[in-house]
Amino acid sequence: MIRYYFDIRDNSGLSVDEEGLEFRTQQEAEIEAARSLADLAKEFADIRQDVSVEVRTDGGRVFQTAFIFDRSEMKN
Repeated sequence: MIRYYFDIRDNSGLSVDEEGLEFRTQQEAEIEAARSLADLAKEFADIRQDVSVEVRTDGGRVFQTAFIFDRSEMKN
């Protein structure tokens, strides 16, 4: 089992995951990151803020997943 840490980055900076979670495969960690990001996207939707989950192990950064709120101006 590998311990993955899910750090959250938003407009206020980086919130470091001190505990992490253990998974057998990176794919399991990717699924957890996607679920976490979906919850965060719902939370930040009202304020239209970008947010990302930066995933690392004791060996360093593994991957990042992000929700980017990019609103195009509507033309009348």
